[in-house]
Amino acid sequence: MEFLLFTFVGVVHLLSLSSGKPIYKNDISRRTFQEIKEEIASYGDVAKAIIDLAVYGKAQNRSYERLALLVDTVGPRPSGSRSLEKAIQIMYQNLREDGLENVHLEPVKIPHWERGEESAVMLEPRIHRMAILGLGSSIGTPPEGITAEVLVVTSFEELQRRAPEARGKIVVYNQPYVNYSTTVQYRVQGAVEAAKVGALASLIRSVASFSIYSPHTGIQEYQDGVPKIPTACITVEDAEMMSRMASRGNRIVIQLKMGAKNYPDADSFNTVAEIIGSKYPEQVVLVSGHLDSWDVGQGAMDDGGGAFISWEALSLIKDLGLRPKRTLRLVLWTAEEQGGVGAFQYYLLHQANVSNYSLVMESDLGTFLPSGLQFTGSDEARAIVEEVMRLLQPVNVTRVFRAGEGTDINFWIQAGVPGASLLDDLYRYFSFHHSDGDTMTALDPKQMNVAAAVWAVVSYVIADMEEMLPRS
Repeated sequence: MEFLLFTFVGVVHLLSLSSGKPIYKNDISRRTFQEIKEEIASYGDVAKAIIDLAVYGKAQNRSYERLALLVDTVGPRPSGSRSLEKAIQIMYQNLREDGLENVHLEPVKIPHWERGEESAVMLEPRIHRMAILGLGSSIGTPPEGITAEVLVVTSFEELQRRAPEARGKIVVYNQPYVNYSTTVQYRVQGAVEAAKVGALASLIRSVASFSIYSPHTGIQEYQDGVPKIPTACITVEDAEMMSRMASRGNRIVIQLKMGAKNYPDADSFNTVAEIIGSKYPEQVVLVSGHLDSWDVGQGAMDDGGGAFISWEALSLIKDLGLRPKRTLRLVLWTAEEQGGVGAFQYYLLHQANVSNYSLVMESDLGTFLPSGLQFTGSDEARAIVEEVMRLLQPVNVTRVFRAGEGTDINFWIQAGVPGASLLDDLYRYFSFHHSDGDTMTALDPKQMNVAAAVWAVVSYVIADMEEMLPRS
């Protein structure tokens, strides 16, 4: 027999899921889990109406077309850039024109880094001009560049074993791609580890599941007390080629030039819009994606798609004349790519109301055909979310996975708020991620329609249920 501990309206219940009989001392709420399941099942017609509108009706392809208009007009939107601020102002106007409520901008300070001109040329054992992308916050090289011999390693452990060989060289990491969370440590920490052993610069094999000679950028972090050295990502193909050359005993020499510069923090905004709750307006279900991107491609997939299906979720609900009991809040974050900078400032501003957040949702893993919902929260909340996902049977997206965390919602999850993120084809996502391939061509409007339907059904039902999601 399985027991779940539920808290509703400040009252603790012990429920037997097999019998559905409550065991409690309580005069406020006498709802069994079976009654909660019946409440969720009652949203079947609403869920179908949302799905029909998003996937088959007049709203189909809307999120794709809205996104294409923005990214074709503005292009990539790196932190601190004029293009990001132009996109924020366009979105502010779009949300107002869409008839959403309480549309406003919340000021934040964000990093400002520009890559400038950059190049890497192999001089020995042959002349070869390499494709590179400098990493966020990297310093530049001297104007004449850095010309040095290369040391190729496949791991931090190998770098430590060969530390005496690294001094005065350019360290090239040819680490194998295991998965993103495991492999990205080389991009984030590669420059620091190379600098510790006296390297002049570091070049890191792009963290990508697939490559057609495409470098992938991203953030990297320097460490206090460790010299700052220039760092960039190179293609998988060039990293593997240099590894083969080194294994044959070839001497490899590279000339690296990077014009990267860090500037003072810039003014920016998180963009907010709402459908105000009809019964518990102070309580919130938050849906989100980030509006900033790297300075390559169009930032269409990362994270234009996530931002625009979050907007679409509110549009669908508004178009159907629905108003949930608690407030449905859209936040388009800024400076996510720098480590959730805008989201952290939002959290500091709103954390006094943490008890009023029922669920925080972030879409930042692509808007391809969804596999399901990733969720982090109590077992009690998970049981409810699993029932909500059953409403998405018409589009065959019903699974609930673990690990709902995301860069911009982790602050809330760590404070105990349940969190969810959309899961889809990660192999495809990390093929385009942070590269020139992140354009509208990577996206499929029909898949975005399904993603938007999932996002709208989950956010609306949880915002409209009588109780907030229970916490541990």
